[in-house]
Order: sequence, then C-alpha cells, then structure tokens
Amino acid sequence: MEKNSKNELIEDIKELISVDGTSIEINPNYLEYFTDEELLDIKEELIFKKENKVESTKEYIDELYDKLAI
Repeated sequence: MEKNSKNELIEDIKELISVDGTSIEINPNYLEYFTDEELLDIKEELIFKKENKVESTKEYIDELYDKLAI
C-alpha cells in the first residue's frame, strides 16, 4: 500500500473516531507501529461499530425501559 494510502487510512480513522466532527489528533509515532492491513482492519471495525451503534443503543434503551416500567 502506498504511503499516501496509509495517510488516507489514518485520516479516515480520525474521522470515524470523532464523535462530534471535531478534529482528532493521534500521535503519528504511535500509528507507525501499525501495518497497512492493521489500519484497514481498524477502519473496518470502526465503520461496523458506527453502523451498528443505533441497534445497540436501541437494545440498551429497551432494556432500560423494561427495568423502569411500572
């Protein structure tokens, strides 16, 4: 994978980590420890978590409702 592609992966990961759209900084030295494949796996896992956040939140709210229902 090209260096440019690795930079793109890192930018994508930063965007996925951001909760409110603010810029996230990750120590570049830390990111050098990851291979391109590992960065791609991290990106895919973050995408999966964001896509399934609504469903997991819904389950949690339903559980709370059931516990609090009189």
